[in-house]
Amino acid sequence: MITYKYSAVSKDGMKVNGVIEGYNEMDAIDRIKADYDIVLKVTPMEEAKESILTRELGGTKLNNKEFTVMCSQFAIIIKSGIPIARAVTLVYEKTTDKALKKLLKKVSTDVEGGRSLAASFEENGAGLLPQTFIESIRAGEESGNLNTAFESMYEHFDKQTKIGAKVKGALMYPAFVLVLGIVVVIVMMVKVIPTFINIFDGLDAELPAITKSLIAVSTFFQHYWALLAVIAIVGFIAYKVYGNTEEGRIKLAKNSLKLPVLGNIQQLNAASQFSNTLVTMIDAGLPLTKAVSITAKALDNYYISQEVGKMTGQIEEGHTLGDAMRDSGCMPDILTDMTAVGEESGELSETLSTIAAYYDSELATAISEALAKLEPTILVVIAAFAGYVVVAIYVAMFSMYGSM
Repeated sequence: MITYKYSAVSKDGMKVNGVIEGYNEMDAIDRIKADYDIVLKVTPMEEAKESILTRELGGTKLNNKEFTVMCSQFAIIIKSGIPIARAVTLVYEKTTDKALKKLLKKVSTDVEGGRSLAASFEENGAGLLPQTFIESIRAGEESGNLNTAFESMYEHFDKQTKIGAKVKGALMYPAFVLVLGIVVVIVMMVKVIPTFINIFDGLDAELPAITKSLIAVSTFFQHYWALLAVIAIVGFIAYKVYGNTEEGRIKLAKNSLKLPVLGNIQQLNAASQFSNTLVTMIDAGLPLTKAVSITAKALDNYYISQEVGKMTGQIEEGHTLGDAMRDSGCMPDILTDMTAVGEESGELSETLSTIAAYYDSELATAISEALAKLEPTILVVIAAFAGYVVVAIYVAMFSMYGSM
């Protein structure tokens, strides 16, 4: 999706500025008209701000833990009856995260000037704050239940932060061990094995086949380690560049769902995020089309995010959410069927809450099982490599002793 800046006129005649995402300019305009009567200007934002270097080398990023604490602070302070302008100031003074502190300072000034909290968060927090947060706060302001909105956001993001940490842990652990294993292999082949090769060469004896294979591999690494490093770096850069194109993001995200073990974790994570976010948006009072649109933006997997975003068009045409999910086929059958049942019975929110708890549990179980499978597998691979090296060296030593 493309991010657009816009200027519009609200129902009370006030000019507002904001940011919105759409599949194209017309889609963005339709989304803006859902909230504002008149659209003055729509301009695509520069994508350079989201470049690899900006993200990887210190670009602005939301601290999930600090953000969750901020939501909790707002809920407590507003519930005590303190005016919203004073509440923003108090939270600003207590916040230690630099990005949030800078944002809250701007919001404090806006709110003291009479601007709505949601509008200020939307403009000043563009690219930093989740759309789910902004829309929930807007709904809370309109309904007069702002403290409830913040409480809901605290519970939602606290759960998502904990689940996200588990998922990242499951994905990062094998990656870390793999990289560590590669480094150990390179060091062994380039530094350790050559020492034994010099000893074997000095004895001028016929070496066993397994030792010859080890020497061949070590010689290859000695002569071509720089080339291998260049290939790895170029491959990583190519992966990043391709992953930043629309086609690349979709294909990589889709293929990641097919990975053994980890693909299932991503699928369960998407189902958990979808059900948790959608029920939060519905409980905040948002219409279903907007709730689904915002939910799509909250999903980690880009392919599933795009597929869920397309469901809004079907819903606007009169299809049920269950039918749209069934046509898309990007969500598990249980989630799709339960959503359809919830719609038919008029208990969509309660049904989504139940299914969200189910997928949260399934995700936690899948992560535990994945780690249980990965740990012995990694140990077997490491043991096999160590055994190969030890056998190759000892067989050569015994062979030489026998020929003396």
